[in-house]
Amino acid sequence: MTRLKKALEGGGFVVTGEIGPPKGVNLEKILEEAEKYLRGKVVAVNVTDIQSAVMRVGSLAVCQKLLEMDIEPVFQMTCRDRNRLALQSDLLSAYVLGIKNVLALTGDYVTLGDHPQSKPVFDLDSVSLLETMKKLESGKDLTDNELDGAPSFFKGAVVTPASDPLEPQIIKMEKKIEAGAQFFQTQAVYDAKQFEEFMKKVSHLNVPVLVGIVLLKSAGMAKFMNENVAGVSVPDELIKEMTVPKEDRRKKSVEIAGRLIREMKDMCQGVHLMTLGWDKEVPLVIEAAGL
Repeated sequence: MTRLKKALEGGGFVVTGEIGPPKGVNLEKILEEAEKYLRGKVVAVNVTDIQSAVMRVGSLAVCQKLLEMDIEPVFQMTCRDRNRLALQSDLLSAYVLGIKNVLALTGDYVTLGDHPQSKPVFDLDSVSLLETMKKLESGKDLTDNELDGAPSFFKGAVVTPASDPLEPQIIKMEKKIEAGAQFFQTQAVYDAKQFEEFMKKVSHLNVPVLVGIVLLKSAGMAKFMNENVAGVSVPDELIKEMTVPKEDRRKKSVEIAGRLIREMKDMCQGVHLMTLGWDKEVPLVIEAAGL
């Protein structure tokens, strides 16, 4: 049983973090920050998989490096770049390396990234990737060939509580659970009342949900997210709060994140902190949240 699964089953409020691999082979900075600011502060650390379709070091390699440091990783897998052969192979490889937490994602479209001429794959989507993990766990591959040893994963998925309309998200969430999802991490949430309504509507699903918090770096970033990131809505009052001098932005961002967690921690099973490189703020956010 992974630490993440054990923590969620234990009933306490769970904190997970996230790091993005660099564009290049120098891992020293992200690993040093993971050791200093995430180790012992969070239960597990997501490693993004070619996030926003920008070419980077692979999630699998960084997950392995975290394991060597005794930091439990969550292996993010997107379906954009690999067909079902490669996805199954990478899942088996992850398990062989000791990586058992997997977050299934469909993936951003290639036109958003730095190689827009790339050919997207999308052989599977997030639902069928979850089904693939369940199939491998049964001892067979997707064409019913027997495996010589079966893996066992703690399978995660994502949901967007601020989506409008919301019903398609709930239907997709139900499909993901049927496909094997055992926990959910959400897209960024900045409105506690909106999140409360979402949690009431999915209470019948009885699955752990970790609310996603992306640290705001500026008012401009908040406005950009509102205009360009589907399913994210930053209230005007928070944008106004972030209109502070540059030297005060980190402190204000931590204050907002801590307040949001305090408001929502009784509604869900944990929080997923997405710092976008501000890893050293994680301990301060946890303190501000009273965790």
